[in-house]
Amino acid sequence: MSTRIVVDPITRIEGHLRIEAEIRDGKIVDAYSSGTMVRGFEIILKGRDPRDAWAFTERACGVCTTVHALASVRTVEDALKIAVPPNAELIRNLMFCAQYLQDHVVHFYHLHALDWVDVVSALKADPKKTSEIAQSISNWPNSSPGYYSDLQKRLITFVESGQLGIFANGYWGHAAYKLPPEVNLLGVAHYLEALEWQKEVVKIHTIFGGKNPHPNYLVGGVPCAINIDEANAINAERLAYVGTLFDQAADFVNKVYIPDLLAVAGFYKDWGAIGGGLPNYLAYGDLPMNGYGDPTKFKFARGAILNRNLGKVHEVDGRDAQEIEEYIAHSWYEYSDGDAAGKHPWAGETKLKYSGPKPPYEHLDVEKKYSWLKTPRWKGNPMEVGPLARMLVSYAAGHQEVIDIVNATLKQLDVPVAALFSTLGRTAARGLETVLVARWAKEFYNQLLANIKNGDTRTFNKDRWEPDSWPAEARGVGMTEAPRGALSHWIVIKDKKIENYQLVVPSTWNASPRDPKGQMSAYESSLIGTPVKNPDQPLEILRTIHSFDPCLACAVHLYDEKGRYVHQINTF
Repeated sequence: MSTRIVVDPITRIEGHLRIEAEIRDGKIVDAYSSGTMVRGFEIILKGRDPRDAWAFTERACGVCTTVHALASVRTVEDALKIAVPPNAELIRNLMFCAQYLQDHVVHFYHLHALDWVDVVSALKADPKKTSEIAQSISNWPNSSPGYYSDLQKRLITFVESGQLGIFANGYWGHAAYKLPPEVNLLGVAHYLEALEWQKEVVKIHTIFGGKNPHPNYLVGGVPCAINIDEANAINAERLAYVGTLFDQAADFVNKVYIPDLLAVAGFYKDWGAIGGGLPNYLAYGDLPMNGYGDPTKFKFARGAILNRNLGKVHEVDGRDAQEIEEYIAHSWYEYSDGDAAGKHPWAGETKLKYSGPKPPYEHLDVEKKYSWLKTPRWKGNPMEVGPLARMLVSYAAGHQEVIDIVNATLKQLDVPVAALFSTLGRTAARGLETVLVARWAKEFYNQLLANIKNGDTRTFNKDRWEPDSWPAEARGVGMTEAPRGALSHWIVIKDKKIENYQLVVPSTWNASPRDPKGQMSAYESSLIGTPVKNPDQPLEILRTIHSFDPCLACAVHLYDEKGRYVHQINTF
């Protein structure tokens, strides 16, 4: 007999996501992913000035804020053939790196770690033993017995007062938790430290972009001027501060995040065989070293992998109308020529057609339309995007830094290459690329300083920026790698206004419903075979879904196969 449970909405993510899962003999045998909110940015943008699109699209997410602006200015620059000065490209790279450093640390500690760390178990820990463990894996200064003892006392105070504060309403004591109390105490301590640390690194966005979240961008370059002697420009003092912030970030990543990640992974090696899902991976690549027009020189490689064949990387061309198409067979939209065929984003339509049940309702009608997400496909194939896809594509493309760090980690954990294709592999890939991004950030920073010392302070190209120089019609595509995966914007400009604008975001790839052929996307596929010890507390579902980093917390409601209320998490 199978049991169908509903997790709606998934917590500790950004946005609104519903997962329905069929469980039989303790494992998930079928799953459905539904995006339950529509916003319609494509509709909002129609008829506007293309140069303003970044300011609207950047608000698509309050977490990965800069990447939508970056994709937007790139799509306009591509359409209008605007070249960006080298300093502007470097500053964009630095803002990209700052975003990754903050986002990945926040994801690990505040969105995903509590799927592995039992907070209440930390109450039973021996602070002296926690200190010994901490000092054995890192030379991070906050590691004395007194430090962990004081933290434990704070937790005890929470519990004795009848509340756990930010740790309330978790599945504490669940049988799927494996960490000893001392490692749990270590995880809780660094959870709190990461809260303080993460607000510092994003100051880089305020220096180059004026604010965070939603820093300013500019078609043709960046909105900040460089003058090392001017108080109101990017001067010597601010540049030095940027360097300090990147040094501090690298320190936290290498001395806190990565040791914790490896320590936790060592207790959950069985999850190296769970949650693999799709065998196909897509990455647009980013962090250009020779201008955005030369993807062969990106730090993150561009390409696609099919059937987990790391011996071949397929080329990806966003301009090819036969490569990327969006389907709506199971999405609450309609196309003017029917729902069966897919559309390339330049020909894309965003016409709402809701025909689903009105809440409260028991289950999705998965034979019909059941999500506000369209279903993108690359050459007809469902693709996983995100950190694992980036690392696999770069690994297969022969990027030596990626090869070295992946192989070293597999050896340290004593797991096979096959463990990469899993929930654990997805989580580990995010950490490993954070190490690389911290390293690359200093490379870009030093290149920027060298350019300035050589007299090059240009950050903006005004050529073709004025509408009088534009063609009557133009099309462009801007591609980047958001922390959560491949992100692309497509634009059609006509008579100097936006005629059509389409966003295909990482969660569109990963969280979308089935396509007309019945092929699952990444979320649904990854849940198949996942063990669930207790359907009333489906911690395992959260582990795999969180490994993709969907991103914002709200509340979880669980229902049994009869639609009856079972349990609720108010904040977790």
